[in-house]
Amino acid sequence: MTAAVLGGESRGQEAGADGGVDRISGLPDAILGEIVSLLSTKEAARTQTLATRWRHVWRAAPLVLAAKDLPAGVEILRAADEALAGVVSLILAAHPGPARRFCIPPRHLHDRPAAVDAWLRSPALDNLEELDFCDYWQLRPFPPAPPPASAFRFSDTLRVATFSKCKLMDSSVEGLQFPHLKQLALEDVSISEGSLHTMISSCPALECLLLNHSFGFSCVRISSSSLRSIGLGASRCGNQIQLREFIIIDAPCLERLLFLRQSVAVNVSVIAAPKLETLGCLTGKLVGIDPFRLMFGTTTIQGSQVINLTAAVRNVKILAVAPWPINLDMAIDLLKCFPCLEKLYIKSFISGEMNRWHRKHRQFIKCFDIRLKTIVLELYRGIRSQVNFASFFLLNASKLELMTLTVENRADNDAFFAEQYRAQLPPARSSARSRLAC
Repeated sequence: MTAAVLGGESRGQEAGADGGVDRISGLPDAILGEIVSLLSTKEAARTQTLATRWRHVWRAAPLVLAAKDLPAGVEILRAADEALAGVVSLILAAHPGPARRFCIPPRHLHDRPAAVDAWLRSPALDNLEELDFCDYWQLRPFPPAPPPASAFRFSDTLRVATFSKCKLMDSSVEGLQFPHLKQLALEDVSISEGSLHTMISSCPALECLLLNHSFGFSCVRISSSSLRSIGLGASRCGNQIQLREFIIIDAPCLERLLFLRQSVAVNVSVIAAPKLETLGCLTGKLVGIDPFRLMFGTTTIQGSQVINLTAAVRNVKILAVAPWPINLDMAIDLLKCFPCLEKLYIKSFISGEMNRWHRKHRQFIKCFDIRLKTIVLELYRGIRSQVNFASFFLLNASKLELMTLTVENRADNDAFFAEQYRAQLPPARSSARSRLAC
């Protein structure tokens, strides 16, 4: 029944009946179940039609139900959602569980809350590990709808949770514990400051935290012994309370701090994060966009510019920047701020000044040990400012192993011209170990 709903058709023959050897069907059920659980929801259900050997595998495998994998049947959104809701109900009725992942668009929270509540109460979802209310393309409904209380009955077993375009109520979050949750993402979510801190502190195993364009709080303080990665994005949200300050008080395991697209200024303070190695993308100031202000103690970076250097930050080894325009002075200041930097990724649409350096940075070249091993320069067009910028590192970064120039393919002859300009670049100082790639 389920395979038919999803568009599956019986092949009318056993796998391997065409004379080939069917080695996959000979695998143990446990391995076949893992294979099926890695398929899309539609293809996993259709494995029941492959052969008699496979008929029970889908029902025995952990259920992965992702709405984006299911056929809508019609183009009109409302009718498509009705069809999708029907398929979700059929799958939950046909599969006995357990479930590994349940993913539906958050608009269903607003349009059919009773159906969502019924789905989440289904025995097939008992001991759910991944819950995902996520839809990157759908506009946020206003006011955003809250998930039903049944969404939090999995708090003891969840390992991954994504909430998007919804409202997390104080009453829903209060008292919850997520002992096994490792990844938490809040995107376009309305949540109070108190509830946000409660939710984060209730995740003792949390390794990855994403806060993107969420609102209802102005200040976030992070103290976590388990966090390894933080993604942060902020945008204007009308009259809603929006993020202004993000403080990492104590994060001994934090390795990555990633800034996403933003349109409001946020002060980010790093007090204690000794293992922080990856940082970015530090974006220059554009009209209508205020860059993040990043502080390591009293050392301050505004966007991609170092505006106050009181102490070098030696643990950062990987940095991504998007300056406007590309600026060698800016890059040198960042090297002084992060003297142990090994990988530098730069993306800039604007050429700016000529980046002449032979006389201007003579003292820096003489005294500073550039430890960069990898440089990636995106949107390379071979113009003079970019050539001078790349030449500086080719001639002065003694440990450089790879410089990659990526060319935007806007016309058939772009790559040709990039190759011609590439001829203007000098041989690398560490030529025995350095490669140049386009």
